Amino acid sequence: MYRLKFWLIFITFLFVGSLVAAPVNTTWIGTKAIKGYDTVAYFKVGKSVRGNKKISYKWKGANWYFSSKANLELFKKNPKKYAPQFGGYCAYAVSKGHTSDISPDAWDIHNNKLYLNYDKDVQKTWRAKKKLYIKRAIKNWPKLSK
Repeated sequence: MYRLKFWLIFITFLFVGSLVAAPVNTTWIGTKAIKGYDTVAYFKVGKSVRGNKKISYKWKGANWYFSSKANLELFKKNPKKYAPQFGGYCAYAVSKGHTSDISPDAWDIHNNKLYLNYDKDVQKTWRAKKKLYIKRAIKNWPKLSK
């Protein structure tokens, strides 16, 4: 009986804890934002570029990696301009009322804002109606990020 109660309490805390997202989606080990990819590179070179651990910056509790010192400096000057929307969680998932991890290769820039998706298949769905999904995600994000 004790084991059953323990597991029920554990699962309850696990579930309740997953309803509220951390401010930035990070890896479990090392708290890397965007799985260690350079958020500025999406804007500057138009592709996902792995960052360098030696060129990093801590912001909102996450370690942001950059492929160059120039990108690091741009981020430091204006992190909100370059940080992905919805804390770097999958934009499609947020539009559906929950959070999900991302693939750094499934991304899109719309109106000068970076959006990430779970994978390329989800990205295709998201791109088909991205204006609608962005609108829904904007509405859902405050509830998810408390």
